[in-house]
Amino acid sequence: MGENKVLLNKNSKSHYFNIWLFFYAFFNHMEYVIICLVAFLTSILTFFSGFGLGTILMPVLALFFPIELAIALTGVVHFFNNIFKLFLVGNKANKSVLIRFGIPAIIAAYIGAWVLLNITDLPSIHSYQINNKLFKITPVKLIIAIVLIVFSVIELLPFFNKLQFNKKQLPFGGFLSGFFGGLSGHQGALRTAFLIKSGLTKEAFIGTAVVISSLVDFTRISMYSTRMLNSGLYENIPLIISATVAAIIGAFVGHKLLKKVTLKFIQKFVAVFLIIVSIALGIGLI
Repeated sequence: MGENKVLLNKNSKSHYFNIWLFFYAFFNHMEYVIICLVAFLTSILTFFSGFGLGTILMPVLALFFPIELAIALTGVVHFFNNIFKLFLVGNKANKSVLIRFGIPAIIAAYIGAWVLLNITDLPSIHSYQINNKLFKITPVKLIIAIVLIVFSVIELLPFFNKLQFNKKQLPFGGFLSGFFGGLSGHQGALRTAFLIKSGLTKEAFIGTAVVISSLVDFTRISMYSTRMLNSGLYENIPLIISATVAAIIGAFVGHKLLKKVTLKFIQKFVAVFLIIVSIALGIGLI
């Protein structure tokens, strides 16, 4: 009888210990849970908001990581999500547009990524304290915040949504889109504005956009890796894989179950969220 009590006590302690380990592991990896959930929901949200995966995911990652690392992590997730699309529609890409738009985009992506890496090293512009906690306004945070606000506003204003360019401006559009793609990951809005009037069919437009986006992502990730493998990119490979899988599942679910349509109230809500995060980033709170 006594032995049974001892055995029962041991089993009970082991049971509680396992529960404790589960909750410890869960809360210790809450960042993984939150980021993967956000990647999944963001991927679905792109079907309603008019914003791309990277535009929404990057500010969320900035809540957990330094801004330059958040941009790199988003770039990796975005790239692998594009690879998934590449197998589906990549063969529909228009070779002529790829050359005229894609080559300048690749060159500019390299330049934009180089700028990001170099402004990361610049000293803080200003620092202040709130409740004995030090906050710093750095050039990289301020510049990325301004870019994020500008692109959020662009998505909201009808004037910019109607802005289109002719074929002669494709190289300039490629350079502009590639540069901001390398700097902050914002390439989609500009790419669409320049490609929409290039005479492509719907299938060719989507295929061309996916190929160009993948090339820009590959270029900027190659640049980021020269510095950021030492800044936490390598250590976060499990997170990158998890977030990538979550984003791809979200894209697959959205593609199968949902009709892609921009809901204005969701678009405005997302834009306001991005602007608030950008302001917090710019003034050093994030």
